[in-house]
Amino acid sequence: MKEKPVNVLCLKWGSYYGPEYVNRLYAGVKRNLSRPFRFVCVTDDPSGLNDGIEAVPLPDDPHVIGRKWPNIFIKLCLFKDGFANLEGPTLFLDIDLLVTGPLDKFFDYKPGEFCIIHNWVEKRKVLFRKLPDIGNSSCFRFDAGRSNAVYETFLAMKDDSAERDRFTKGSQKFQTFAMMKTGKVNWWPDEWVCSFKRQCIPVFPLNKIFNPWRPKKQVSIIAFHGQPDLPQALEGYYRKYDKPVKPHLTCKPTKWILDYWHE
Repeated sequence: MKEKPVNVLCLKWGSYYGPEYVNRLYAGVKRNLSRPFRFVCVTDDPSGLNDGIEAVPLPDDPHVIGRKWPNIFIKLCLFKDGFANLEGPTLFLDIDLLVTGPLDKFFDYKPGEFCIIHNWVEKRKVLFRKLPDIGNSSCFRFDAGRSNAVYETFLAMKDDSAERDRFTKGSQKFQTFAMMKTGKVNWWPDEWVCSFKRQCIPVFPLNKIFNPWRPKKQVSIIAFHGQPDLPQALEGYYRKYDKPVKPHLTCKPTKWILDYWHE
């Protein structure tokens, strides 16, 4: 029997990210996923996307009070039953991350349950308390066609003033809450996904001497959240908006990025 394809899903809207981000992500997935897959880019501009990438329009505006569309809550709309005719295991990947290793394990781990990155925070903030139960939505998995309750939770609570705090704290916090409210949530194993700025950049003052470390062998995804972003990390991160970056936040050029970030 022919194996049913899994889904790999990404988002691109506006002009900040060009189609090359999607094309390179798609190429990285092709190199590292052995099973059949459908690669879907949710976008307002499909121009420049390579063959093999299926472009679908943005979801309808859910009308979150005080926010124009599209906005940071767009990922919650991806859980809607029937969206883009998606069905079955679906792995969402931000387009500004690096695929550095095998991806099949992300579909085999805890099948039928939600999986997401356990969000990274500065070590000093968790010296005397546990890591908060908040996901990082750079990489998460859900079963399309069976996760509508997450979307319905979003719709039910988005205009409730009593729940306003959940929204002002950001989409990742609310997404994690909605997933936990409607099903079991698992954190990806720490060794599978790493944060570039938390785990690859040497601590100060070593960041002034050494280039960022290559990922460990078990790492399959490197997330670039905040600064430096991918191009900044590649060229070296010293300035932001023409102002010097604080010394402990800088990084030297990271040329090994090109080993993974290409078509």
